[in-house]
Amino acid sequence: MPIVLKKLLAWGLVVFLIYFVAFRPDGAAQLVRTIGAGLMAIAQGISDFLTHLMS
Repeated sequence: MPIVLKKLLAWGLVVFLIYFVAFRPDGAAQLVRTIGAGLMAIAQGISDFLTHLMS
């Protein structure tokens, strides 16, 4: 993928995120909560796996 296209996509994502937070703050907060909960579930799963691996 050309560098110009990557930069354009990155800037597009930044603009979209600013727009989303500015005009839909409740939706943005819910999205962050959902992503955080998913990351916590993954971390807990890895932790459980390592705990059972060591016992």
